[in-house]
Amino acid sequence: MPNPLFFLLLLAAATAAAGEGGATRKDPCAGRRIHIRRLPPRFNAHLLRHCDAGFPLADPSTPATSSPPCESLVNHGLGPRTHSSSRSWYRTDTRLLEVFFHRRVAERGCLVADPALADAVYLPYYAGLDSLPYVLDPALLDSSAQHGAELAEFLARDRPQILARRHGHDHFLVLAGSAWDYSQPVRAAAAAAAEARLWGTTSLLRLPALGNLTFLTLESRAWPWQEHAIPHPTSFHPASLPRLRAWLARARRARRPALMLFSGGVSRPSRPNIRGSILAECANRTDACVVVDCSGGRCSHDPIRYMRPMLHSRFCLQPPGDTPTRRSTFDAILAGCVPVFFEDAAARRQYGWHLPPERYDEFSVYIPKESVVFGGVKIAETLAAVGEGEVRRMRERALEMAPRVLYRRHGSTAELSETAKDAVDLAVDGALRRIRRRVRALDDGEPERIYSLEDDAVES
Repeated sequence: MPNPLFFLLLLAAATAAAGEGGATRKDPCAGRRIHIRRLPPRFNAHLLRHCDAGFPLADPSTPATSSPPCESLVNHGLGPRTHSSSRSWYRTDTRLLEVFFHRRVAERGCLVADPALADAVYLPYYAGLDSLPYVLDPALLDSSAQHGAELAEFLARDRPQILARRHGHDHFLVLAGSAWDYSQPVRAAAAAAAEARLWGTTSLLRLPALGNLTFLTLESRAWPWQEHAIPHPTSFHPASLPRLRAWLARARRARRPALMLFSGGVSRPSRPNIRGSILAECANRTDACVVVDCSGGRCSHDPIRYMRPMLHSRFCLQPPGDTPTRRSTFDAILAGCVPVFFEDAAARRQYGWHLPPERYDEFSVYIPKESVVFGGVKIAETLAAVGEGEVRRMRERALEMAPRVLYRRHGSTAELSETAKDAVDLAVDGALRRIRRRVRALDDGEPERIYSLEDDAVES
């Protein structure tokens, strides 16, 4: 007969082993818990209502490029499908990224209802939409310094301990625009009356009450402590892994007879610049250069207009415009059209969470704009000198980067979301990483470290 003591020893050993296994099992939500702050509807939902009445969305009497058209609201901000049979392509307006980002964050795991348990607090404030009255209505132009003031007052008044716990360093939100458009200095009333404000800008990023928040913007300024750039949304939003793979396969096998392509405004500049040099060169080399006229916003909601030519081109030129970055950069990567940059600020210094800076030489070409505009360097000759094998390698690297810069559709399959992180995943990961470093600096009693942290470095 077996010794009962033997069974007791076995049971004790099994219990101890189970306890050790539970102790070593990692918490999948450690450092990743997010609280979505409930804001009054005037900061988000109400901005989407009654859009046909004027502000904040499109008024039929205003130019199409002034504000997003009402139809762009469908599909949680992705816009309508490009055609009835499309399952991945939408007429996406970049300015509705805040709406779509909110939808995607709400789908994430590791959400917590108690902000005291959260590692980060997400503010679903549609800041870009809320700015439209200030930047489009002449009567409100001199009041644009008030953009965001109501939000700051709400955060300070409603459960102020949420903001005060870490002085706002654990809060983040999305701003669907360039940081430069929201960084006009806040001036005293007397100075404001004496000096007209810049048209189309607000002072959101200059409000002291919001100074510690992390803003995810489409283009950041040179210093990293307040904002970080995330990719411009394209029109491609796959919901399943087969659809993503089907598109990438199409881009890989596409025939590319054109050497280079430029899509953008085609008005000739009044002074020498890189865009003028590109247009002049393309006018003389129509066999080597394709120009897609996107003047007047005609390409904004029509991806077919430029994606097909990109599929037929080896290189896509990315000159800076009013600001250094361009949505076209991300369209080109999706099309396997090797981006050609003319200044570092166009992407390499912007999107480190999504496009590692050390890898740019693998998927893009850099030609200094000064050498083209003033040095006589010909873009077509420079690109034609790149060997076909090297072009294929760069195209393949660009397509490998494509899943990192696209915004997959909300409600996408688990297979797709578990296979590759997309732009939202990497943006939230980056924000969490930044917040952890800020909180660590505060806990260590060294708050000055916050302003010199390297955002693009991945934690070990």
